Amino acid sequence: MKNIHCKVFGHDYRVSRNVTYHVKEYTCKNCKKELTTNGNGYLTELTPKFKEINDLLERIHAKRHMRSSVKPRVDASNEEELEYINIEHKVKSSDKIHATINTDNLLVFKH
Repeated sequence: MKNIHCKVFGHDYRVSRNVTYHVKEYTCKNCKKELTTNGNGYLTELTPKFKEINDLLERIHAKRHMRSSVKPRVDASNEEELEYINIEHKVKSSDKIHATINTDNLLVFKH
């Protein structure tokens, strides 16, 4: 009976998961049909193969996003010294990654 609504009025897709900025997974509100965006940007049915690809993409995206958001911060009172930065980056709703930057390996240019 759930499919009758979709056959008459069409599917009502909602974003169920943001994999990356451009790749998302969608679920129909009524019949629970799942779709995802493929490599060309079109919607395709979410198969186990696409689910595995999306999981891998999400992990890569989270690592790159975490790496790009870690930037050294210069103390305003003493520009010669850099302070240690402790960063908490939320990857998933339950997992947290803690990163600490060691300033010994940083190269800082002053203008």
